[in-house]
Order: sequence, then structure tokens, then C-alpha cells
Amino acid sequence: MPKLDDNALAALFSLPPKRVIAYLKAKGFTFSWDWQDVWQAAHAQSATVAKVTRLDILQDIYQALNTSLAEGQTGQWFAKELTPVLQAKGWWGQQETTDPVSGEPVTVQLGSPQRLETIYRTNLTTLYNAGRWAEMRENVAARPYWMYVAIRDNRTRKSHLALHGRVFHADDPLWRALYPPNGWRCRCSVIALSARDVKARGLTVETSGDRLRWSLQLVSRKTGEMQPVAQLTLDNHTVFSPDIGWSYNPGEGYRPDLSRYQGPLHPLAVNTLGRPE
Repeated sequence: MPKLDDNALAALFSLPPKRVIAYLKAKGFTFSWDWQDVWQAAHAQSATVAKVTRLDILQDIYQALNTSLAEGQTGQWFAKELTPVLQAKGWWGQQETTDPVSGEPVTVQLGSPQRLETIYRTNLTTLYNAGRWAEMRENVAARPYWMYVAIRDNRTRKSHLALHGRVFHADDPLWRALYPPNGWRCRCSVIALSARDVKARGLTVETSGDRLRWSLQLVSRKTGEMQPVAQLTLDNHTVFSPDIGWSYNPGEGYRPDLSRYQGPLHPLAVNTLGRPE
């Protein structure tokens, strides 16, 4: 997908930076080799970047993210600030190394302009959506209906467009699995509505019911690992499913005390829904 302009990204969210920065600072550091090593909701509590195995480099990246948020800096600033630091420490470009799982020699991509953009935008959208979720939970009594909102242009996934404008109660299980972002470069968000808002707009409140299922999908061809991925079947037979690794609610990971839900994060932990065919 094409690059998203920083101003367009910032316009998607309205959240006091103080809360977002607090979420970022609350993260602990976790080292990972592949992106799937830290699975789904664990990202909400862990600061991690694939192929970063040194604490000082991980700290450099997240300190730059923190400064960017605190000072309202752009992705361009983030990359300009961080590039010479990573280059000086050798975490840059393609390098020959050994895969820690297979033990085989591999060529890996470390720092690059594209990777820094991905790191910046993935963290920013996840943090802001997590903060937005916390705000809506705090006001759920007055605005108990949540509407999925997609950016309607030619860069948006068709399945994300299909969910645009659909309304579900805040306590619908759908929000545990399909709260945005729902994939790499996802620009979707959620807005909270009162009963009066729903009526004035002529909207229908849906329930996910048995249309929301989980299926085990292959996460890593290297290890054969399977993990649950949520799927929502819409009434036009479109299946909405996030990218693998994104079937979770980032807000619950940051602020579990605000969640009214109890128990496991997905039905596979308690029943046989979604066993692979």
C-alpha cells in the first residue's frame, strides 16, 4: 500500500498525548527474532522489534518513539533522528547471520527507511487506538454503541470497507478480536455513539453472534506454528478477517482493568469453535 501522509494519519485520532505516552512507557522490553515470536496481545505490554536482540538498540528506538509522541514529531523526524544512531551501532542494511531456530545461515534486513516507517506507523496507530478504546470504555454508559469506521479510498482493503459504518454494542465479543488496527497499515478506527445518535442516523445495532468464529491458521512455515485468527462473516458473505497476528484488542492489553470481559481472549481456549478444516 502507498505511504500514508503524516497529517492524514494524525487527523485520524483525537487523543491527549499524555495517555498515549503513558502506555508506551508502561511497556517492558522483549527480544524477538521473527514478528510472530511475540503474539498478538503480548505486543500491548512488550516493546519489541523483530531482529533486535540488543537492549540498547531497542531502547533507542522506543526513546525516539516517546520523543516523537511527546513533541508531536512526524515519521520523517523519527527516521532522521534514529537512522544515524542505528547505523553507528551496526543495526542497518542487510547482514549475514544465523537463524536462531533453524541454525542455518540467512540474510536478514535490519534497519532501513521502510522498516523505520513501519515501526513508527505500527506503534502510533496501535497506541492511539488503544487510548481511544480506554476513553470509550470510560464513557460507555452514555455511549454504549460503537461504529467501525474505515478510510474510504482506493488504498483500503475491501473487507475493511465492508465493515465501515456497522454498529455493535460495546460489549459485543467482536471488539475483543476485531478492534483496529486490524493489520499492517490499517487506518480504521471506532467511534462511540449514544442511543440518540443511533436513532438519529438511522443505524442498526448488530450482534456478531455465531458469525464471529476463530480458525487456526499457519503462522510460521519455518516452525509449523498454528495460531487462532478471528473471522466475521457479514450478511453479504464478505468475510472480515484481520491480518495474522492482529486478532486482538490493543486497549485491553494496556488497560485490562477497564475491561468488563473476563476469561480467555479467544474461544479456542474454551471450546472447539474454529478447528481447522
